[in-house]
Amino acid sequence: MALPIMKRRPNSGLGNIRSSLGSPTRNIDWVLISTVVILAVVGAFSIYSATFWKIDADPYWFATRQVVFLIVSAVVLAVVMSFDYTLLNDRAYFLYGVSVIALLLVLSAGALRGGARLSFDLGPISFQPAEFAKPAVLVALAAYYSESRESVMSYSQFITGLLLVGVPVALIIVQPDLGSAFVMIVGAICVLVMAGAKLRYLALISMLTVATIAAAIIAGIVDRYQLRRIEAFINQNSTEESLQQYVFQVRYAKRAVATGGWFGKGYLQGPLTNGKFIPVQQSDFIFSAVAEQFGLLGGGLVVGLFGLMLFRIWRVANLARDTFGSYLCAGIFGVILWHVFQNIGMTMGIMPVTGVPLPFVSYGGSSLIAFAIMIGLVESVHMRRLR
Repeated sequence: MALPIMKRRPNSGLGNIRSSLGSPTRNIDWVLISTVVILAVVGAFSIYSATFWKIDADPYWFATRQVVFLIVSAVVLAVVMSFDYTLLNDRAYFLYGVSVIALLLVLSAGALRGGARLSFDLGPISFQPAEFAKPAVLVALAAYYSESRESVMSYSQFITGLLLVGVPVALIIVQPDLGSAFVMIVGAICVLVMAGAKLRYLALISMLTVATIAAAIIAGIVDRYQLRRIEAFINQNSTEESLQQYVFQVRYAKRAVATGGWFGKGYLQGPLTNGKFIPVQQSDFIFSAVAEQFGLLGGGLVVGLFGLMLFRIWRVANLARDTFGSYLCAGIFGVILWHVFQNIGMTMGIMPVTGVPLPFVSYGGSSLIAFAIMIGLVESVHMRRLR
């Protein structure tokens, strides 16, 4: 005779005791969600430490806006993960078309700042189409290659995928925003690798990328400001007066990281972070604020959390029930990996400054929501892997 307690379904601890083991609500990757939450909290405190002195009337201005962005991002993440990701397969090209149209519109109607048109100004907030084009392009690529049943990609399939990536990348370069263009290319390469692209195809896309950027520079599309950033990266110890405004921010960012020691200077005790030495530290150089105040321990924790996040995304890519989910997660893996490497790399002086944000840590609404969409898609794949 079976015990009465055995007649009940197992309790997942979430109150959904009547759901089956394959129910999406019982298959949320809480480890992935936890890494996002911890990084967001670290980011909010670091942003406050780097900005409270900027606006005398309201020292919480940047931090408050970041918290609002985080709340909106949390809602977006929850909404995205609640939908079956396979529904995007039939809508992939529609989303792709919308993103391309938005990139075209920003070139003509976007706000002009520093010689670049990157976003639409909507009163108190701005909307940056390039950030939302990243998940849209990945969805389109994953949908296209998931239709093929071949283990090795044909040349015609490669060219079609190249065109899907090339159009938005070209529009982003024209803005110009080289950082976002590179991010999109890296994400696309990850999808191509998972889809069975041959090595010579990957070499071809690399050469085309270099040729496209070189052509943009020769044609004068790339702004002089961005060229000076690259020159400053190559000559980081230059004493040339015209380069100082580009060199000194990286120099002080590296110094902030180096002087943090093992345990840091203490929260709100960083001489460089709290001394107005590093411009746009809340976005481009937020890692320097973490490292100076919390030292190698704090910086290592942030890097470790990103490592855990990437591992969980890679795990989901291998557990996905179909190739569409696998390709989608692989592309998101590449996008986040390059964001982390590029942002921390430019803080350490091993990569040129491109304005690429650190996921969930840097200040910015568009990037936060875009990352929330991508993590929501990964969660959706994980939640439905058993169905």
